[in-house]
Amino acid sequence: MIKYSIKKGDKVKVIAGDDKGKISEVLAVLPSKGKVIVKDCKVAKKTIKPDKDKNPEGGFLNKEMPIDISNLSKVDGV
Repeated sequence: MIKYSIKKGDKVKVIAGDDKGKISEVLAVLPSKGKVIVKDCKVAKKTIKPDKDKNPEGGFLNKEMPIDISNLSKVDGV
């Protein structure tokens, strides 16, 4: 297993992809896949079906998707 310098709670800058230039916080690290989940970056809309208990209307849920760790750089002092 590879050790990464980016950990949960760190501030990172996205250096590649659609969210290039954004600075945000790491929510989770997935070391087995080499990916990281970053707050408000690579957001996908997930459709939720209506059900009787939790969500009677259904709708959409915004969900952060994993970003490859090589597309991030750690930011110090922000």
